[in-house]
Amino acid sequence: MGDSHRMYRELARYYDVVYGGKDYAKEAAFFSRLARRYGRSGGRRWLDVACGTGRHLEHLRVRWQVVGLDASPEMLREARRRLPRVRLVRADMRDFDLGAEFDVLSCLFSAIGHLRTEADLRRTFRSFARHLRPGGVLLLEPFLDPRRVKVGPTGEHLSMSARTEGPVKVARAARSVMRGPFLRIEYAYLIAEPGRGFVRVDDLEESRLVPPRRLVRLLRDAGLRPRVLPSPHFPDRGIIVATAPGER
Repeated sequence: MGDSHRMYRELARYYDVVYGGKDYAKEAAFFSRLARRYGRSGGRRWLDVACGTGRHLEHLRVRWQVVGLDASPEMLREARRRLPRVRLVRADMRDFDLGAEFDVLSCLFSAIGHLRTEADLRRTFRSFARHLRPGGVLLLEPFLDPRRVKVGPTGEHLSMSARTEGPVKVARAARSVMRGPFLRIEYAYLIAEPGRGFVRVDDLEESRLVPPRRLVRLLRDAGLRPRVLPSPHFPDRGIIVATAPGER
């Protein structure tokens, strides 16, 4: 990750504060409905790739036998505090091998955007396909369609937000600009926490923007059968549902 993506390293403990307004329970219910509608494998095993702090798994485990996978040990540490009896694996989504197949594989919240090259996408989608049972289903939340990115007259987009969880307060300012196929987002965090005062942390993320039609083509090349569906949570991104051939 280099010097960027500090949110997934030393700021991992604040991740759930920053995204405290995200309705994980409602999203998990939506994903479960999609899995039941399109899945044909007949089982209940669910792998969440880039599971982060485990907030989706927290709700999915009520009806599914869940496993989480993430590349960040700090994010997995937070997930283990929440889900002490759930299997959580540290691995790279591009080349992981769990030696098992799943009825549902999810990769949510645009985590796929962190892959830098098309070769990375191809490797990742092959890994996904290897871990799906015949008739299993992939649920993939893509990042922004590059044709729909909106920037101001200066070529940038500015935003600011603030969240509170218990005694901890986090303010975040963001500046987004396009750099070729990448959306470059500069963050400035101001964290207020009892005993620590104010702490400022700067972060940088660069996410690759890939048109949904290209993702669909790459998923087909991996042997899956994808379709793009609307999403009530990300209307500007949608969700890709891809099924593995066969059924049990």
